Amino acid sequence: MRAHVEELGLDITLDDELEGGRGPLGQPIEWAPGRVCANRFAVHPMEGWDGTEDGRPSELTRRRWRRFGRSGAALVWGGEAFAVRADGRANPNQLYLADGPDAEARAAEDLAALREEVLEGRREIGAAEDVGPIGLQLTHSGRWSRPDGPPAPRPATRDPLLDARAGGDEPLLTDDELRAIADRYVVAARAAAAAGFDFVDVKACHGYLLHELLGATGRPGPYGGASLEDRARLFTEIVRAIQIEIPGMEIGVRVSLHDVVPHRPGPEGRRGEPAADRWDHGFGVEHDAPTRFEDEGPDAFLRHLAELGIRMVNVTLGSPYYNPHLQRPAAYPPSDGYQPFADPLVFVERHLEVVRRAKAAFPDMIFVGTGYTYLMDWLPHVAQAEVRRGGVDLVGLGRMVLSYPEMPRDVLEERPLARKLVCRTFSDCTTAPRNGMVSGCFPLDPLYRERSERDDLEGIKKAMREEARS
Repeated sequence: MRAHVEELGLDITLDDELEGGRGPLGQPIEWAPGRVCANRFAVHPMEGWDGTEDGRPSELTRRRWRRFGRSGAALVWGGEAFAVRADGRANPNQLYLADGPDAEARAAEDLAALREEVLEGRREIGAAEDVGPIGLQLTHSGRWSRPDGPPAPRPATRDPLLDARAGGDEPLLTDDELRAIADRYVVAARAAAAAGFDFVDVKACHGYLLHELLGATGRPGPYGGASLEDRARLFTEIVRAIQIEIPGMEIGVRVSLHDVVPHRPGPEGRRGEPAADRWDHGFGVEHDAPTRFEDEGPDAFLRHLAELGIRMVNVTLGSPYYNPHLQRPAAYPPSDGYQPFADPLVFVERHLEVVRRAKAAFPDMIFVGTGYTYLMDWLPHVAQAEVRRGGVDLVGLGRMVLSYPEMPRDVLEERPLARKLVCRTFSDCTTAPRNGMVSGCFPLDPLYRERSERDDLEGIKKAMREEARS
């Protein structure tokens, strides 16, 4: 592995010997004043596509959350992407805050039950319930909303490339509509507090509403334009309102610190290629060379977070909708993606580099890193090395926890990896929901392997392979 990394010319460090809980991955870290994560593993928030039609947890949702608790990871970041309004769901089965006089109380009850699943999972493995914080990610999908199945975009700005992919005819959300959405974040945060969550994540990543606004240089009015202060205004209003309404509630943010131009399948074997040579939209991107990162905007946003008193930052890149090669390095593309045009380790390194740079510039912040799953069997070797060198505070896992939730515990307890459970980035957990199914690891999780959707999924993948060959 090291020879392959060196051949590619990448700065990816691997430790030879895994030290388990004795080493860097087992060291505690203070995530808030007087509050500690017992180790350096985190579980990323996800959309399971498996809630009920009225936005409540199902048995599959509860199972996933219990497995988060059984993972041994000290930090459960968001657990789930919880939509603050029905029209902001990315899929018809996403958990969301309903309307009506009893909606907040119902949400608090449902969320408390999910939090209890994490605690029960911890109890099952003999871990302390307070091993680390449990958060809830709050979101509105904006342009990428699909609350009833078909696309129903609520864009915040005009952009020719994104309009072509997710609706160019829908009117932009007005300033008053944005303010009304902000109010719903506060209600959802209040429900999370009542349910006992330790923090809320005001989501600003992956092309969803608050991330799109960060790049909305063409939007007129107080929530867009040339000034980052204006483009971050809605985020700021939400954070300050939560701080006033719920004193003591910690706030984190999962943010795409950098975009690149949307990519598309090329003419040869569906290999990905940039859709344009210039892109005036996007955050942390060189607009006239839009496959390159720009650092001034992300640095200014991180400084702003510090001014708001936000210390916990979960760093990701790009969007699964328009540049999945960057957002989620994988050997096999999802059904709405394209074939890799470079070794995915190249994009793993970009994740590592971005967090290293952010940590060096803002050492008092707590950074959770992304992009580790593609490392597969070598994940713990790189994770340990990154924490040791001070490049990241906590190692975040997403897809890996769907197939192999026990990986953090096995690493910390110095057991051999269960290699048959290691995620191989087949992208089934993305292809399935893109085609209206629940999200899970159909190849490796026995429960999902036996589900009826698996045959449909295999048919979709076969068609993709045939199209790529032709």
